[in-house]
Amino acid sequence: MSLAHEFTYERPKTVDEVLLLKRQFGSKAFILAGGTDLIVNIKEGMLTPDLLIDIKEVAELKKLSLNGEMLFIGASISFDELIERSEVQSYFPMLHDACKTVASHGVRTRATVIGNICSAVPSLDSAPALLCHEAIVHCASFDAKRDIPIREWFLAPRKTALQDIEIVTGISIPKVPESAGIYVKLGRYGGEDLAQAGWGIMLSRDLQYRIAHCALGPVPKRAAQIEALLDGNELSDSLIAEAIKLIPEEISPITDIRSSKEYRTHVSGVMLKRGLYAARDRLHGKKVDAAKLLGGIA
Repeated sequence: MSLAHEFTYERPKTVDEVLLLKRQFGSKAFILAGGTDLIVNIKEGMLTPDLLIDIKEVAELKKLSLNGEMLFIGASISFDELIERSEVQSYFPMLHDACKTVASHGVRTRATVIGNICSAVPSLDSAPALLCHEAIVHCASFDAKRDIPIREWFLAPRKTALQDIEIVTGISIPKVPESAGIYVKLGRYGGEDLAQAGWGIMLSRDLQYRIAHCALGPVPKRAAQIEALLDGNELSDSLIAEAIKLIPEEISPITDIRSSKEYRTHVSGVMLKRGLYAARDRLHGKKVDAAKLLGGIA
């Protein structure tokens, strides 16, 4: 399929150059990093840019670093680059799990975390981990900078808090001390598909829980009622059964070509239970393969 829409292509070298172009073209300028969604949307006529701004040569957006308690991911960093970093697996295991489930290996070498959150589709695999870690999205325009908590980022399907003249320069993800997390995804093709349901679960040694989900409502979100029930308590089958009863109040799934809303609700209970026990196992030093956690699910 050829591109039916003509546009200008620019490849700036600095963030300031990018921001100047964004100020000039506003909503008609689109950022090109991995391009895995963007190019498809242009080919299908869903987007009609006047300008594509290729940021792959902007050194400031290629930063990936762990400084003390904070992981910083620049706008050009791909999922594959995160997967290959041992510190991501060690200190951000839920994010590491999620990165490995995004599409196929070929896509992950190009697709970026920032592009992922900017797409704001309900099934974002990265979102539960970012929500549990309470990440901060760094935005900039030519005249100002803004930091937006990830909980305020997703406004509606395919809509974020980003303004037309802004770009996302990166995202900061705090460590959560003495904790362990896991991302549990139900998807077709061994997970290399959009999630039918996704749950991110984190447990700390002081029995504080952070739980978030994707593909189960208009936007990814934290499960505040379930967290409140679990906080301060040791896990048990009876406690988890009470948590599962709250799932219908936490999610608002739909029926689509991937799954029915009834099945998404049912399977979420299984995912939550297995995920909670798996997070506890990781906290106690046991190795848990998130990809195998849903074997035999029905």
